[in-house]
Amino acid sequence: MPRVLSSDNAQAAITQMQAIINGGFAEQLHQLDVQGRVLSDPNVWDGPLAAQFRDSTWPETRAALERARVGLDELRAQLSTIAENIFAAGGAR
Repeated sequence: MPRVLSSDNAQAAITQMQAIINGGFAEQLHQLDVQGRVLSDPNVWDGPLAAQFRDSTWPETRAALERARVGLDELRAQLSTIAENIFAAGGAR
């Protein structure tokens, strides 16, 4: 039979993860995207640094933010199952 362990630390960690995700982290990622799009508009900001931002910095950063958002959504979907497993193993007292 595989080992099943659930400590108070596991319960605290899952609770903290849920609080961070549900406390606005996803919204902050969205706001970064919104502001990056604003800065990418040549009618808002233009010049050599603006062009570099528009052509390379922002597309690379935006792709990284999207990967983070997708990963966060996947983690959010798994958190309930993770919490249930932790509590079922004895973490909820």
